This record gives sequence, structure tokens and C-alpha cells, in this order.
Amino acid sequence: MTQKKEEREMEKKESHGGYKKGGMRTMPFIFANEFCEKLAVVGFGTNMLSYLTRQLHLPLTKAANTLTNFSGTASLIPLLGAFIADAFAGRFWTITVASIIYQIGMTCLTVSAVLPKLRPPPCHGNEVCQEADSGQLAILYVSLLLAAIGSGGIRPCVVAFGADQFDETDPKQKTTTWNFFNWYYFCMGFSMLLAVTLIVYTQETIGWGWGLGIPSIAMFFSIITFIVAYPLYRHLDPSGSPFTRLIQVMVAAYRKRKLPMVPDPNLLYENDELDASISLTGKLLHSKQYRFFDKAAIMTEKDKVGYGKEPNLWRLCTVHRVEELKSMIRMGPIWASGIILITAFAQQNTFSLQQARTMNRHLSPSFQIPPGSMTVFTMVSMLTTLSLYDRIIVPLARRYTGLDRGISFLHRMGIGFAISVFATLVAGFVEIKRKQVASINGLTEKPQEIIPISFCWLIPQYALHGMAEAFMSIGHLEFLYDQAPESMRSTATALFWMAISLGNYGSTILVTLVQVFSSGRWLPNNINKGKLEYLYWLITLLQLLNLIYYILCAKFYRWKPIETHQKEVDTNDAGIELSGKV
Repeated sequence: MTQKKEEREMEKKESHGGYKKGGMRTMPFIFANEFCEKLAVVGFGTNMLSYLTRQLHLPLTKAANTLTNFSGTASLIPLLGAFIADAFAGRFWTITVASIIYQIGMTCLTVSAVLPKLRPPPCHGNEVCQEADSGQLAILYVSLLLAAIGSGGIRPCVVAFGADQFDETDPKQKTTTWNFFNWYYFCMGFSMLLAVTLIVYTQETIGWGWGLGIPSIAMFFSIITFIVAYPLYRHLDPSGSPFTRLIQVMVAAYRKRKLPMVPDPNLLYENDELDASISLTGKLLHSKQYRFFDKAAIMTEKDKVGYGKEPNLWRLCTVHRVEELKSMIRMGPIWASGIILITAFAQQNTFSLQQARTMNRHLSPSFQIPPGSMTVFTMVSMLTTLSLYDRIIVPLARRYTGLDRGISFLHRMGIGFAISVFATLVAGFVEIKRKQVASINGLTEKPQEIIPISFCWLIPQYALHGMAEAFMSIGHLEFLYDQAPESMRSTATALFWMAISLGNYGSTILVTLVQVFSSGRWLPNNINKGKLEYLYWLITLLQLLNLIYYILCAKFYRWKPIETHQKEVDTNDAGIELSGKV
């Protein structure tokens, strides 16, 4: 059977009731799941400190550690979720089971917020508050753990599963795949916008029962609709543990480290039948980088024993499997560049929030913006930039670059890095202005007093962070998805979340070091007397160095070479392309 006939047979198998599976019609069901997950995580996470200190009466340090542990766990578990999805469960079932676990966790949390017996009694005035007992804390920790596990299964799979709905071998659908990333991030940003406004407002004014119940109810209905749409989805079978294959290549190369390199790469071992399940959209071709690992594909006399059967993959690997490892290694430096950007973003929820707390935030005599809601300006900026990018920038750029996406995701990331440098640079100058106004009005020694300077001075730094995220974060996600081996795309998405986790931890380490080496002078409790602008400019310098590092990495980066079989009418549809040059 020819390659073309095989593809037609696959198309027939994908059909259901006379129509082809996948496509844009599946997006509402997939986006609904991500929308509700973010609504709950961000809505609760943004205001969790208030819940732990005001409802459970935990000490501030204990509450902060609980918040940090939850955030860190929720950002690291996606690696496990990705492994399960790529190795044996598949993305649909991983999302489904993870969503149910998430639902259980959120329901338990909601019930604990509603039933008085599951919380310590309220305290009034100056009376000593009773801290939550061990049983009440156990319910909290179990609920948070279940939510973190569920989130860890959803996050790495939703993006990859959504992109699976578009056939990359079809030129018409390949462009739609990249539009999907913009819509995904737009959906996620809109959900976060609602979370920090509507959900937080509900928690503060109506109560935590409704504040947690609304996301829980929404998540329940999203799970139902996601499962009901099962017949519409394209389902790609899991192809075995990707980590095992990477380790096999390293072990095989080490075992053959003393062998001389073959003079011709065509002599290296290939087995299309063996690689069929991990190369549905195309076969990775040999590249000249990291040639040491090519030794894993050298066939020796010992390997030829029983040739024709499946080889011992701990001794002999195919070129495609070797290139999978090379692809992951090549991605490392570009992936790592995103960590510093997240470190810069993290200041919005810490010191930028502290700046806002000291400033005049009144929109009217009777209403003022809560400090925690200042990230609204970041999200509005991000959503606006995404809309303009998709509708204006891409069509204009397409005329000059010839790329379907307008600009490559490496260029998109670079623009985001550059904008982020200006964001922290501007933040430093705004801090100087804030302190000058405090000094003029004699408020330097009065940290609790509101300084007569409008919160609008902070909008530029928040807006610039939003613009940077619209360019860099989506470009980062696109890069990881495109350059990862197709059998490891859930893992690639998990790496995106891991960069976010490491960036937040990096912020903690940076602030700790600044406190130690400045003897607390830069970041005292009274920021009116501190040197917060120095921290912003230190982060600016780190970002500038990171930008130079990124430019060098991008300049020398080599796209993964892949042999694709494009679906075209009445043409010979085999072709070779450098992935990413689309």
C-alpha cells in the first residue's frame, strides 16, 4: 500500500458519521475546561492569603508557606501529568480524570467554606482568634493537594490536545494550529481577568461559599460538555514512555562510545515500522549536532543477530529516536531564557502591589481599586495586544516575511523580552516619583498613610508586562510545542509551566539575596524609606543580559529537520521542511 493510500485510509478511520473529526468546532469544549480551571485556580490563589488568615486564622508566615507550597506543587505536577498522557493514558483521558480529581478538590474546599464546623469560629474586635485545628487543616491540605494534582493533569494536556485537533499534514490546517495558541492564551487571560475581578469581589463581599462555589459549578458543567464531545475529537494514541526512549538513546550511545563514527549518516539505523507510532506527522532526519549520540544508531555485528526483528533498544536506536533526544537538548537554552521573564512578572503580585497600596486608588469618592486587582491592567493589556496581533500585526508582517504566522516564534519571543526590559526600567522611575511625592508631603515615615499620587502612574509598568506576556509567553509555548518531538508535546507544555515555577522560585531567591547583601536597606517594611527602584533596575539588568543570551541562542539555534507528507490533491505530497519555518 502506498503512502498516499495509507493516509486516505487514516482519513476514513477519522471520519465519524460522514464528517472528519477535530477542527475548530471542538474548541469550545476544550477551552471551557481550561477556562474553568483558571477561573478557580486564579480566583482562589489570588485571594488565598485572605482566606487562610481571615477564615482559618493562620499566622501570616504559615499562610504564606501554604500558598507557596500550593503554587509550587501545582506548577511542578504537570511533568507527571505529561508523562502519564504521553506514555500510556492519552491526553483525553488524562484531562478527563484530572478534571474529576480537580472537581473533588474544589468541592471539598467549597464545602469547608460553607459549613461552620469545618472552620474555626469567627473572632471579633481584639479577641484572640482560634486557629484552625488539625482536622480542619487536613481538609484544607487534602483539598489543595487534589486541586494541584488535577491542575497538573489539565495544564500540560489541554494545549497539546487542542492542537491535536488540527492535522499538521494538511497545509490549510497548519496555519489554524498557530491561531489556536493565540485563542488559547486569550481564553486563559479572559478567565484570569474574571477571576481577579468577579470571583475576588464575590469572595470579599458575598462570601467564600459562593466565591469558591461558582468556579466549582462551572467546572462541573465543563467536564460534562468536554466528555459529551468525545466523538468529535481527534484522538492520537499514546506512544509509550518518552523518557524511556531518551534514556535508551543515552545508554546505547554510552555503550558504543568507543566505536568510530560511521563516515556516512545513511549507514545509521532506521526502522520506519518501529517508529510509526511516534512519527505520525513526519520523521525526524539526521542532524550534525551532538554527534556523540549518533553512536546509538550504529549497527554492530552483535546488533545484526536476529536482524529484522525489533532490536534491543538499550543497544540500538533509530535515527528518529536519536533526533528526539537532540531536539530536547537543543530546546534547553531557549526554554531556560524564559525563567528570568517570569521572575520579572512575579513582582506584580509583590512589590508592585505594595506600591499600589500606598497610592490613591479611588475611581470615585466611594470606590477604590483593591491592590490585588491591579493585575487587571496587565490582563487587559495582554488581551488587547493579542487581538491587535491576530488582526493587524500578523497580516502586515505576512506581507514582508512570507510566513503564515507573520513572524517566527523566536522573533515573537525576542520582542516580548525587549518589552519586559522596559517594564521593569519604567517601574524603577515610577518608584522614584512615588517616594518624591511622599517626601514632599512629609509621609516618608508614615507607611500606613496614603500618598497623594494616583495609582495611574503604575499602569504603564503593568501594561508593558501584559504586552510582553502576549508576545513572549505565547511564542515560548509555540516554540516548545513545535520543536518538541510529536510524541512529547504534553511534556513540552509541562516544561512551559515548569519555567513559570522556576521563575517564581527565582524571584524568592533574588529577593532573599537582595535582603542579605543590602542588610535590609533596599526592601524594608516601610518601602517609603527603601530602595525598591534598585531591585527593579537589578531585574532590568538581569533581563538585559538574558536578552543578549537569548539573541545568541536564537541566532545559533537549528530547527529540527523533519520529513513530512503533506496532504495535497493530485500531487506528490512528500516533502522535507525545517520545522518552525512556517
